[in-house]
Amino acid sequence: MRSAREVVVNMTCDQVSEHFRRIEFACHCGCGFAAVDVELLELLEDVRNHFNAPVHVNSGCRCLAHNREVGSKDSSKHVRGIAADIRVEGYSSAEVYKYLYRKYQNQHGLGIYKTFVHVDVRRERKRWIKLAN
Repeated sequence: MRSAREVVVNMTCDQVSEHFRRIEFACHCGCGFAAVDVELLELLEDVRNHFNAPVHVNSGCRCLAHNREVGSKDSSKHVRGIAADIRVEGYSSAEVYKYLYRKYQNQHGLGIYKTFVHVDVRRERKRWIKLAN
């Protein structure tokens, strides 16, 4: 479990890192849940700098109700604010996944989908591929 210090929770702070704003991580249901893990931000900044291209967060935080609406498990890392589904402008999901897979070989959760890559900063290593619609 992460300490309160490790999770950015100040809703008045719009810019949470050099290239990311809190609103990019907010739950899509409009509830206001928008906690962002510091380690996740560091990983996303690394992706941004490696590809030298904007990283778009398709899904960041999800409240439990919205998470259930989208058909995800209650144990989803999105519910804890430690996950993001991303795409990098100008690059395929395969290219992004390949970079992350090589860089973070023994840690974090990585999943590749047809149009995005899921990344989370869980302590253990987990990988999955879901390229079908």
